[in-house]
Amino acid sequence: MTHPLLDLTPLTAAHFANIERRVAALLSTAQDVVITQGEALLPLEGCIRGVAGPDTTALNVITGPYGQTFGDWLRDCGARVVDLAVPYDAAVGADQVAEALAEHPEISFVSLVHAEAATGNTNPVAEIGRVVREHGALFMVDAVASVGAEPLLPDAWGVDLCVIGAQKAMGGPAGVSAVSVSERAWQRMAANPRAPRRSYLSLLDWKERWIDAGRTALLHAPAQLEMVALQACVERIEDEGLETVIGRHTRAAAATRAGVKALGGGFAPYVREARHAAPVATTLRAPEGVDASELVARALAADPVLPLVAGGGALAKEMIRVNHYGTAAAGSTVHSCLSALGAALTDLTGRSVDPDAARRAATAAWERPAG
Repeated sequence: MTHPLLDLTPLTAAHFANIERRVAALLSTAQDVVITQGEALLPLEGCIRGVAGPDTTALNVITGPYGQTFGDWLRDCGARVVDLAVPYDAAVGADQVAEALAEHPEISFVSLVHAEAATGNTNPVAEIGRVVREHGALFMVDAVASVGAEPLLPDAWGVDLCVIGAQKAMGGPAGVSAVSVSERAWQRMAANPRAPRRSYLSLLDWKERWIDAGRTALLHAPAQLEMVALQACVERIEDEGLETVIGRHTRAAAATRAGVKALGGGFAPYVREARHAAPVATTLRAPEGVDASELVARALAADPVLPLVAGGGALAKEMIRVNHYGTAAAGSTVHSCLSALGAALTDLTGRSVDPDAARRAATAAWERPAG
């Protein structure tokens, strides 16, 4: 018997290269794009281990848990790390980055997460990129949660290593990712004796054996299902239009913030300022005295498919995350999440909420013209 997920035509090198070109077009980049066969932590670690060593001083911006991970990898490479940590309910400013670079002129590498889905904030990469380029450092951006949810222009913003994943706003699979690599980044890797070689983490292997060789022979058997799914989600974005996809995410974030304020009961946006809030997910502060994990569990018991999760680690008791990304970037998703959270709060505590006011506020925000 045949099966649509099993009996696939072999993926050729030409097909693989065509998918790479379409990903590059999505990023509006003329840089080399390498599609990596694994979740986005693979190219993120590959980038850091490719460029960092004992002679590296790195500025690592921490606005969420992934920034902390980058610092661990950098230190493991022997780099000296200057951490710039900001509260999770805000974003880092270009002025803060400029100040850190001025205090440490030896910094040669900067790592930053564009949008932190885990904490719901987003950082001004374009402004920070100008500061980093003026300083002369290499700039790596984790854009896994931002691609497809907000503008992302690695070339125009001076990003040397831009890592994306398909599993959030792109609405694709988690098992495939990509990174755009500038010529400066390739040169830094080539000069780094500690850069991975003959390794699954090696980006240089892809450059030398795939890109420089004319993209005629793949390094290993491709993850066929994930590649076909990646192609499908890129095609869906192309058909809908990238600006339209971004617009859906922007409206979903605005509608969630507006709706939760009108809902009452003590809910509030976790990220204080709307300009610092990520379009891919909205984080909420649980009402005082209410455990966020219990509240989410009660909401999901009523509707298990809702994109609601409690915060991770120390944030589990205070943070609720509404993951309005991909196909969930829709007004109906926002309304359902707000309604479920309000009902769960009433069930747990007896507090009154106003779901009708929340629906009106969310609808008005969704329908409001952008800008």
